[in-house]
Formats: sequence, C-alpha cells, structure tokens
Amino acid sequence: MTDECTNTGLAPKDDAARRWDMLLDRLRGLGRLTIAFSGGVDSRFLAYAALSAGMVPELVHVRGPHVAPAETAYALRWARRQGLEARVLDLDPLALPEVAAGDRERCYACKSFLFRRIADCARGALCDGSNASDAAQYRPGLRALRELGVMSPLAEAGLAKDDIRGFGRRTGLEWPDQQSRACLLTRLPYGMSPERGLLARLAEGERVVEGILHQAGLTDAPFRLRVRDTDSYELHVAAASLSVNVIEQLIGTLRDLGFPSSAVRCMSAVSGYFDATSPA
Repeated sequence: MTDECTNTGLAPKDDAARRWDMLLDRLRGLGRLTIAFSGGVDSRFLAYAALSAGMVPELVHVRGPHVAPAETAYALRWARRQGLEARVLDLDPLALPEVAAGDRERCYACKSFLFRRIADCARGALCDGSNASDAAQYRPGLRALRELGVMSPLAEAGLAKDDIRGFGRRTGLEWPDQQSRACLLTRLPYGMSPERGLLARLAEGERVVEGILHQAGLTDAPFRLRVRDTDSYELHVAAASLSVNVIEQLIGTLRDLGFPSSAVRCMSAVSGYFDATSPA
C-alpha cells in the first residue's frame, strides 16, 4: 500500500485528533462500507480513512460522458495502489429530461439516477465524500443523497475541505492538494443541452490546460474551461496573474482543440460555477 494509513503527526489530544478518531469510530460503526468513489480528494480521503479504521471498503466508480477520462484513470490507479478494487459502473445521465434540457434541477436528477444505480449494487452502507463545506454552497444534488439515505461521514464529522487537505498532508495521503473537479456538465450554462462531443472536447481541453499550467509553475491551481454560449468559451484560473506568453499559449491551444473565441480570466477562486442560486 502506498499511503501510510496511520494517524502519525496528529497530536493525541488536539482537536484534529479528536475529529479523526470520531471519523474512524463512525466508519467502524457502519460495518461493511460502500463508497461512491469519484477519485477526487474527498472520496479518496474517505476510503483512506476506512483503511485506517481497519476496514476494506467497497469502491464504486461511475464512468460516463460527464466524467473526464483522466479522472477515471487516476481513480482506478489510486485504488489499485491501495490494494482496493474499484467496481466501474458505465452510466449515461444525458438522456435524463432535466439533464438534456440543462434544467436548474439537472444535478438533482443526475445524482438521483446515479446513486440509485450505485445503491442497487452496493454490498454495504452507501457513503459519499460530501464534506461540511458543501452545505454552504448551492448543491441541489445533496437533496437527492438525503432522500436516498446516502451517508456522508466526512460532513457528519464536521470536516470541511481545508480540514480534509490538512489531515491528508499530516497522515500521508497521496496528492492531498488535488483540486476539486465538478462533473463536466457544470461547464455548461443552464438551458444548454449537453452534447457528448462537446463534453469530450471540454475534458481534453482541461487535460491540456492542466499541462500548460503545470509547466508555468501553477501546479494544482484550480481552473475551469467554461461554455458561455455556443460560440464563446472562457478559461477561469485561480491565479493572481498569468504571463502574456502563457495566456497566448492557452488561447492558441484551445483554438486548435476546437474552442474559438476563448478568453482567459484570472480569478481569486474557482468553484463549480453553479454553486450559487443564480448562474455566474
């Protein structure tokens, strides 16, 4: 196993240690455990904590047009390095009426569909990696999880995103600074019907953008490639500034990938785009 699944570095009586122990006790109390496993830092941390609790969680990963192939590849590689098997479900939410119409309730409809299918094959108590930070944002999919009885142990333990990254660093989790990547549907404005080809180009565009940003020294900088309308695209990067050369490289690369009329905007923070009751 690559990661050291111990609470090394956590002082025995500090608040962090108490919350870590609370999480481990909660997981042990669930018995057999199934984790909806995206491969993002939250679901990886949850699986990692389960291993630390002496459990062998079942991981279920959804693969579909709304998930970037690079994310699936990393999720499965990480699971193998931990000695865990990740079962893959091939699901396509694009045919759901709310998703096809780009409805404001598309996330709710999508989560309901995906988690019902995961629940159908789960062998243990079904959990996801939602954390305490999610409650402060516009996340209609959380309502679907509550209705289906999906448990969120990280949120129950009061762990916010920064806490999870901090615990990850202190306990040896691989890539604790991995940035969140909301599903590809969040790159499209409400009212736009998602096309499979466009989602694939967005995934490829973000993969290439990540490489360019890494070369520029912006490792793990949050970013999103977003569709403003059918002919206009914006790359949002959480950075104080970018050099003219990097901006020109990004715009030229995106043009070559089929994203004409692209703009690059530096922002103080980049989240899931639709984490608000009104579109950005």
